[in-house]
Amino acid sequence: MSLLSLSAMKTSIGQYAVLHDVTLEVPEGGVFVLLGRNGAGKTTTLRSIMGLWRPSPGSVRFRDRDITTMHTADIARLGFAYVPENMGVFGGLTVEENLILATSKGKFDPVRLKRVYALFPALEKFWTKQAWALSGGQKQMLAVARSIIEPRELILIDEPTKGLAPSIIDAMADAFREIAATTTILLVEQNFEFAKALGRDMAVIDDGRIAHRGSMADFVADKQLQDRLLSLSA
Repeated sequence: MSLLSLSAMKTSIGQYAVLHDVTLEVPEGGVFVLLGRNGAGKTTTLRSIMGLWRPSPGSVRFRDRDITTMHTADIARLGFAYVPENMGVFGGLTVEENLILATSKGKFDPVRLKRVYALFPALEKFWTKQAWALSGGQKQMLAVARSIIEPRELILIDEPTKGLAPSIIDAMADAFREIAATTTILLVEQNFEFAKALGRDMAVIDDGRIAHRGSMADFVADKQLQDRLLSLSA
């Protein structure tokens, strides 16, 4: 059974239709990658899943529950986390305060906090530092840490490698592999090398529609398909 199901989802922003007929099944476990050119509808898909933009018509189901009309906060309580492209950290708050805000009771589970430290040692080092003073890579670590500071069933992550140094990207890939061992990740990513290193299953969205769906291994092996859908050789 799919963990997340999108059915004939159409999302408009003002008078402009961004998603036209998005139907997609995200299986439980591992990393599912949503690829596509700039402006194809990747971020709109994530925001529609989280209830930030309301699809109509169409539906979003989590396991056997229709969540299409639920408020974002209620969707989050089902076990969702969302890491937006702009990271969503609070610059005027410390690393500790950012993580406290991501908890439901305002306090940490020591076991999970230890896991965060193991994945992102820099956060322990800069525990009392305000987020605005962190590097771009450290901010992204904090954003992901906020998504795992409590148990989640599904994490939506939007372009986590954008603007990061190669060494940070490698560290992020290692962290994602460990997270995906216990939590499903729906990843939007432009960096194909990063995406193919992590993804088990994938889809390509083009002009607001799903243009391809399959295994990452099959997609990596088909250079012509990659070029047609993503223009990787251009």
